Amino acid sequence: MKTSKLRLSALVLSAALAVGLGRAEAATCGKDPAQFGAWLQDFKAEAVSAGISRGVVEQALGGVTYDPRVIKLDRNQKHFSQPFEVYSKRVVSPARVAKGKQLMQRYASTLDRIEKQFGVPGPILIAIWGMETDFGAGSGNMSTFRSLATLAFDCRRTDFFQDQLMDALKIVQRGDLSPAQMKGAWAGELGQTQFLPSSYVRFAVDFDRNGHADLRNSPVDVLASTANYLKGYGWQRGGSWEEGSHNFAVLREWNKAGVYAKSAALFADKLVGKR
Repeated sequence: MKTSKLRLSALVLSAALAVGLGRAEAATCGKDPAQFGAWLQDFKAEAVSAGISRGVVEQALGGVTYDPRVIKLDRNQKHFSQPFEVYSKRVVSPARVAKGKQLMQRYASTLDRIEKQFGVPGPILIAIWGMETDFGAGSGNMSTFRSLATLAFDCRRTDFFQDQLMDALKIVQRGDLSPAQMKGAWAGELGQTQFLPSSYVRFAVDFDRNGHADLRNSPVDVLASTANYLKGYGWQRGGSWEEGSHNFAVLREWNKAGVYAKSAALFADKLVGKR
């Protein structure tokens, strides 16, 4: 599911406040796809000057081409308008809840360790995991670098997406994922709970201790990183997640839509037998 687009919209609005405070020599955006190659060369030089190794830049961006599909998707986003009863019925299905309960048991010890460290309980993490990508089944298979480069070149939100593209390069440079592994949703979201690169850089953790934070292939890292994200936005240990609570407001930081937060709370309640 692409519910993370609502987080994307919120992040774009926040990023607009910082326009002009970022890179002073940002590559100029363009409207003609024929200019994309020249723009990409400028961005590569900018990335190297920002500290990304030439090897990483070439591995990640060498041969990247403009993707008109991404622009079409960006221009045709639908505003979230489904009522809670309709949306929750779809995302909190009996089959998904049943699978969530199985995963609660499978990852019980991991979820216990995560809650001890980050304060976020397992039911909320399992609910988000299920709602975002059906527990990893729908993480997306579009090239992150092609999508982000296309959106960064486009003049609609170039500052925001140039920052996301730079952070995507940082993910490769620090060894979390290879360029070939950087695949996800059309707007650059990565992993089984759909992190934008900026959130990946900020919140992804190597909880399975294999040397890198892998939000595509490691459910342990996915769950812990999601908890770290929520903790970063103020999740209160031991608090309620029901509507009106502080933690419900934190869920709105994950996704601004009230129906999403209400559905996540409903999902978590079903996992623990409250509803």
